[in-house]
Amino acid sequence: MRHRPHRSPSQALAAVLVAGSLLLAGCSGGDEEPASSETAAPSEPTASETTEPPEPTYWPLTGLERTGKAPKHPVIVTKVDNTSSSAPQVGLGSADLVVEELVEGGYTRLAAFYYSKVPASIGPVRSMRASDIGIVPDGATVVTSGAAPITVKRINGAGIPWLTEGDAGVYRETSRSAPYNLFARLGDIAKRLKAEEEPPPYLPWGTPSDLPRGGKARTLTADFGAHSTSWQFQKGGYVNTDSYAAQGDQFPADSVLVLRVRVGDAGYRDPAGYPVPETKLEGKGAALLFHGGRVVRGTWSKDGLKGPIELSTKQGELTVPAGRVWVELVPAATGNVTFAK
Repeated sequence: MRHRPHRSPSQALAAVLVAGSLLLAGCSGGDEEPASSETAAPSEPTASETTEPPEPTYWPLTGLERTGKAPKHPVIVTKVDNTSSSAPQVGLGSADLVVEELVEGGYTRLAAFYYSKVPASIGPVRSMRASDIGIVPDGATVVTSGAAPITVKRINGAGIPWLTEGDAGVYRETSRSAPYNLFARLGDIAKRLKAEEEPPPYLPWGTPSDLPRGGKARTLTADFGAHSTSWQFQKGGYVNTDSYAAQGDQFPADSVLVLRVRVGDAGYRDPAGYPVPETKLEGKGAALLFHGGRVVRGTWSKDGLKGPIELSTKQGELTVPAGRVWVELVPAATGNVTFAK
């Protein structure tokens, strides 16, 4: 058994006096100590504690999450030459999204989309086609070298604003030969353009985990006739192995989306006498989505030229993993798409 320590009479008296003073203090009408946090009534939560975090916002052309406010300028679509005469192409590496479309003679032209980032210069800038009515999103401005009168009339009728040579920021590069020497200072142009509202998503965006498994496909080629564009899956992305872009300025594709499209006659011929084709980006057709070294087969649909692009498989909706996408509009009747493991 443990014994308590023995107290002397003086120690006992001191203890009594201390206890008495504490009792008097508790009965005193003087200043009171605030109640301890253990016994205090719970305080109401502050506004910052009850406010829900803001909903995340996303870039419309990539589906990636955006921090900060949207740009004040609209989407700027620049028509870029895609023949060997265009080398080196400038500014493709800054594009959010690129659409490759058929032009006369079996060659192709690029529609490069800029919104989240605008390069200082882009080019060589070439002419529009009626195909662009179904490609250019609402509210966007097109930078172009112009177009045939019949195309200009249709572009204007579709309400698409455009800039060309003679407008501020569009200039001739003296070190190159015409017609491959028209360039645009997109940085300066963007400062003068004002968007009425933020654009909607260009594609149905999702995540890689949303994709069906698909089959292996580490290489692919989109054949348009006189021109073909080939891709290899390398280090998590797709590299255009026959690009005309300047070194270090190639478009870094996270995905390649192939849409098989119907092509008609635009109703006129180019200066060389070739009939000008018109891609009909409306209706529906077969789709191939290449991502992560695999391919998913599906279908695309679009309600009219200005409707959104929708994708699906037999299992339901198909979404494109957020990132930078190159869209190949390959003719269903005369074009071809091949891919391999």
